[in-house]
Amino acid sequence: MMIYFRIKRFLRPLGLTFLLVSFTCIYAHGQQHPKVKSLLQLSDGQYFADRDSAYLDPYYGLKKLIYGNKRFAENKSIKPRQTDADLKNNELGQKPFATIIGCADSRVPNEIIFDQGVGDLFITRTAGQVMAEASYGTIEYATEFLNTRLIVVLGHESCGAVQAAMKLPPNPPGHIVTLINAIKPASIYAKTNADTDAKALDLAIRKNVLEQVALLRNLEPVLSRQFASGDVLIVGAIYNLHTGSVEFIEETVTSLPKFSEKEMAQK
Repeated sequence: MMIYFRIKRFLRPLGLTFLLVSFTCIYAHGQQHPKVKSLLQLSDGQYFADRDSAYLDPYYGLKKLIYGNKRFAENKSIKPRQTDADLKNNELGQKPFATIIGCADSRVPNEIIFDQGVGDLFITRTAGQVMAEASYGTIEYATEFLNTRLIVVLGHESCGAVQAAMKLPPNPPGHIVTLINAIKPASIYAKTNADTDAKALDLAIRKNVLEQVALLRNLEPVLSRQFASGDVLIVGAIYNLHTGSVEFIEETVTSLPKFSEKEMAQK
């Protein structure tokens, strides 16, 4: 990964701006893994992708999300279709180009971090983006009735639900145990494969997203069939609270039908 000095999001108390700088190893604002950039033909100087093309082509939809997040991370958001008129003029229906399965964390507002507007994203959110029957039905509704062809499982840095699962409390209150049990496999994997608590949390967050992507790709009967045919893309991503950047996880992009077939043909 590329090393750079990370500048945390601006803080503006009392009108003053402070920059908090730390040294880390992640991709710069709006940057993706080199292989993801190559496969999606991303341009460093590009910030926009057409909305209609994103609805028709899920691979292009990925580019639209990436460019929108790049605008947000670089403080260049255009806030499209977010006026009062936009909110009031959607009574005839909706055609979102992407479904986001995200965490309920209040610090991760999906339309804002992807710089999208009213009607662009179909969103379902729970703590740790844990899914159950109602979530599956919601996602399938978007693909079957709204023809939304791109699904993104969006985790995020410092996820509280994953942190709770890492601690494995003996008697979690109420239904919180369902969240912990769902994330438990990822937390156990992370503890086994990381040498510090901080690394373990990051690894658990990533592993949790990967397992959720795999679950959806194999979910019978709707999503498994549509993913296998390439009609619907299902990928994973991680949002960085400090930089505002969303990193699409390399292996969830390279394993998409279009790209995996290309790689197999080259071997």
